[in-house]
Amino acid sequence: MMNSDKVSILMVEDDAVDVKNVRRAFAKINCSNPLYVAQDGVEALEMLRERRDEFNIFPRLILLDLNMPRMNGIEFLTELRADPELQHMVVIVLTTSDDQRDIVSAYSLNVAGYIVKPVTFDLFANTMATLGMYWTLSELP
Repeated sequence: MMNSDKVSILMVEDDAVDVKNVRRAFAKINCSNPLYVAQDGVEALEMLRERRDEFNIFPRLILLDLNMPRMNGIEFLTELRADPELQHMVVIVLTTSDDQRDIVSAYSLNVAGYIVKPVTFDLFANTMATLGMYWTLSELP
């Protein structure tokens, strides 16, 4: 499980069901890390750049969907990596896309991982538990 003293999380996701599933999966694995949600890349950048104090966040980990309105995940990553204050953020892509072009694009923008969302909730919860264990053991910048 992730430690709330160590890792706060920003989820960039436009699908309310997926957000609910992440919250349910975190509850199932007793993950109490602060989870903040942005509906798309535009809102996420606004939160990170301009509204940080309002949300009292500077996330250590970003869970990023790729298929979103206004600014998709690849566009968000491009902006994030170009920003000197944000470029070192740890990003895990969590998406339904298994398109090889998306995978290559994401890794070319230095994501720490690329996870295709499992279809069932049990598999999804297991994926979140594995991710939590990995970040518990990892040293983050």
